[in-house]
Amino acid sequence: MIRFLVAGIVQMETIVKVDKLPISYQSLNSKPDTIYSGVGGDAYNMANALKWLGNDVDLMSMISRKVTPDIVNSTLKNAKLSTDLILPVLNQMPSAVNLYDKDGKQQIFEDTKDLGNTEYNPELMEIAIDNCDVLVMSNVSFCEPLIELAKERQIPIVVNIRDFRKEDLKFNEEFLDSADVIYVSDDDLVKNSYEFVKEISEIYSPKILILGCGERGVMMYSEQDDTIVEYRSVKTLEKVNTVGAGNALLSCFLHYYFKTNDSVLSIKNALLFASYKIGFLGTSNGFMTEEQIEQWRNIIWNIR
Repeated sequence: MIRFLVAGIVQMETIVKVDKLPISYQSLNSKPDTIYSGVGGDAYNMANALKWLGNDVDLMSMISRKVTPDIVNSTLKNAKLSTDLILPVLNQMPSAVNLYDKDGKQQIFEDTKDLGNTEYNPELMEIAIDNCDVLVMSNVSFCEPLIELAKERQIPIVVNIRDFRKEDLKFNEEFLDSADVIYVSDDDLVKNSYEFVKEISEIYSPKILILGCGERGVMMYSEQDDTIVEYRSVKTLEKVNTVGAGNALLSCFLHYYFKTNDSVLSIKNALLFASYKIGFLGTSNGFMTEEQIEQWRNIIWNIR
């Protein structure tokens, strides 16, 4: 069984359903079942999904001093996460608000508080790296020291780029240059998807590069096959909310990829996992089991 170390953001999230984006001014909008609140954040979402799929997972993050680390297990039923690496050292809790409408548009407001200028305990980092097989991290500043530790131990590095803008390239340089697997969303891309994947794969030479393309699916570069292939999205449940879909997709891909070394099988399973997940509200709700993935895969692609 693969042991994943997942490092990044744990935050409180509020998801609000609105009639249409952009929203028009209204002093009060009172509608039932339109606001969801809970724990979220890229690291929490990925750790939760990887744990759900049966992996050993360590979650590394920092939260408010006013919150206990066990907050990450407040809504989980079966897949409890270890809290040993979640440090309550921040002055305030990172938070996010997501507005979404029936057309799938969304607008996210995020406030990471003092996470960006707080260093993580270096001794705990060393211990955590020594106990993992794969490092999965977000491109947030406190994660950067993990890169050298993982490279020294020849541990595979997965980087989840939370947003990609040309002006942020210098900040992301070390993350991209060190990654074996890169995931990027196309939300902020200004160039053609194929050109972007080709350029990034040529510059940084990852083994795998996945570009999340929303409802269109994904585009994936594989060093092993020397290919760039577009994989269309699939439909399982009716779409409710797409927040967290990219984190879910990446988690499922990693679960199968590091178990089978088959990138095509892994990305198809990941598309199913993400498709089912967006039928639920909340970034860490609606995960498929391996048995469900197999059933749907056989129906859609007739793979046995």
